[in-house]
Amino acid sequence: MSTPADRAARGKAARKRVPRSAHAVWLPSVDRPDPVAVLERQGRDRLPDLLPIRYGRMAASPFAFLRGAAAVMAADLAAQPHTGLTVQLCGDAHLLNFGLYASPERTLLFDLNDFDETYPGPFEWDVKRLAASVAVAARENGHSDPEAWSATRAAVAAYRAAVRRLAGLGELDVWYERVDADSLISLVRSGRRRRRIEDSLSRARRRTSLQALGKLTETAGGQRRIIKDPPLLEPAGASDMAHLRKAFSDYRSTVAEERRLLLDRYRFVDAARKVVGVGSVGTRCFIVLLTGRDADDPLFLQIKEARASVLEEHLPGGPYTHQGHRVVAGQRLLQAAGDIFLGWMTGPQGRAFYWRQLRDMKGSIEVAAMDPTGLRVYAALCGTTLARAHARSGDRIAIASYLGGTDTFDQAIADFALVYADRTTTDHAVLDAAVTAGVLSAVRGV
Repeated sequence: MSTPADRAARGKAARKRVPRSAHAVWLPSVDRPDPVAVLERQGRDRLPDLLPIRYGRMAASPFAFLRGAAAVMAADLAAQPHTGLTVQLCGDAHLLNFGLYASPERTLLFDLNDFDETYPGPFEWDVKRLAASVAVAARENGHSDPEAWSATRAAVAAYRAAVRRLAGLGELDVWYERVDADSLISLVRSGRRRRRIEDSLSRARRRTSLQALGKLTETAGGQRRIIKDPPLLEPAGASDMAHLRKAFSDYRSTVAEERRLLLDRYRFVDAARKVVGVGSVGTRCFIVLLTGRDADDPLFLQIKEARASVLEEHLPGGPYTHQGHRVVAGQRLLQAAGDIFLGWMTGPQGRAFYWRQLRDMKGSIEVAAMDPTGLRVYAALCGTTLARAHARSGDRIAIASYLGGTDTFDQAIADFALVYADRTTTDHAVLDAAVTAGVLSAVRGV
């Protein structure tokens, strides 16, 4: 096993491949694919009736475009030299893919919360995606470019500081690191910002399966059923219902033994197709209502199609052949504490799926309402959280050594983020023009 000194030397050696200041430079490759073509290629195997919703949501703003364009940015990052310092990437580490959720011990945590694109790759790809999202969000909030640069630099500086701190800790100490959601309140001094965070925490604590029962279901003919809200929530047809009942049995085998016993105490009641997110729209996604002790003891599970990560075509093969397994394993590795109902299975036509709880005190912080100071503080929190996730799966000592004690890397990534924010605005305009011209069919505001 390599010594800490060997690992630090490896990190410093990576500076020769990619100097830290070199991250400031981003130029589109001469053969850069058209962003609309990338999105259309992604849509070929998605549900065609939902694609207009996806395009409409992405056309709403540059930040919405960035959220849905992970494949576009993956190709852009892959065209540049990288450090070779590999971690388990989130793969889509933008600002809104951090949020609140409950640990198995019912503690509210702050962490990464989306793993559809998780894959092993160079650590800086996640950092650059986070940084770009900060810059785009800042501009969308009306902040000046110096303010956007400052918020982005804060995210990267916090990432670097956290990695360097974690590099000095033992393995179990790193593994047990977590961000308790209540600690968010201490990060802000403004009374208004404190109230917003407290409200976010309060809403998250109320988002349980019992709350979802009242919001997502109704009683018809003496039976509890998921409501119909087309096109976002549609009852599962007879064929889908049969497949989902079988899928539930297959999924059960991928969770721990004691959790199988727990699942066996629930009864399958109803299921519906659900539209979620921005980039995920068009993939097959369902929610399932289960009941336990009685009808007032619900459990909502989400079944989501797992497709190849957008990073996969740009990087060496990963350890998992099943895409659902890849997502679940990546989530378990990156999150400080995981959903006890995470599992995966293969569905009709060989499609991969993963299962998780639909609502388990899950929530998010409202980025659109943040002033420059609030965004800077929040961006730093996300940077710290990303560092903790990377430290669990990658060589934190090598990465810390590469980053170093100065702010060279921080400033370079902040410069990159503003340049890439310009590109995002341009790409969004291309999509918006395609929608306006009728090249793409889009439903806005849904």
